[in-house]
Amino acid sequence: MELARRLGERLLAAGESVAAAESCTGGMIAAALTDIAGSSAWFGYGVVTYSNEAKQRLLQVDERALREHGAVSEAVVRQMAVGARKLSGADWSVAVSGVAGPGGGTAAKPVGLVWFGLAGPDGWSEAFSCRFDGDRAQVRAQTVIRALQRLDELLAARSRSA
Repeated sequence: MELARRLGERLLAAGESVAAAESCTGGMIAAALTDIAGSSAWFGYGVVTYSNEAKQRLLQVDERALREHGAVSEAVVRQMAVGARKLSGADWSVAVSGVAGPGGGTAAKPVGLVWFGLAGPDGWSEAFSCRFDGDRAQVRAQTVIRALQRLDELLAARSRSA
């Protein structure tokens, strides 16, 4: 994937690394990154935290955030991203949690809703959501692309301002 290759080049040029914490994509972001030869120079950690217990145990997501907001929420993906960065020691991290379908959607959290969390240097973090159309495979594939796009945008902006 061209996007993953470009992201890796940016990370390598900056001497930085990225980690991933995935729920709905089940490791697809890590797979896209590790498809790139030499990715071990800038990618070392990818965790699949599909269950709430895994999110708590591995990424230190607060049980209260899960109970009050649910796994598919701004609060949880932001904590997932921060937790992945701490766990890995990476400069950047990306986290995703969503409703890939075909079931599991509600009026408040419909099928295709995905929350993205990112964390970076100096305690910076952000979260945003997207709503994707399509079946389970399409939602998951679009999630991977959007996660990598956002990381690439952040790194490109950072290199321009340096």
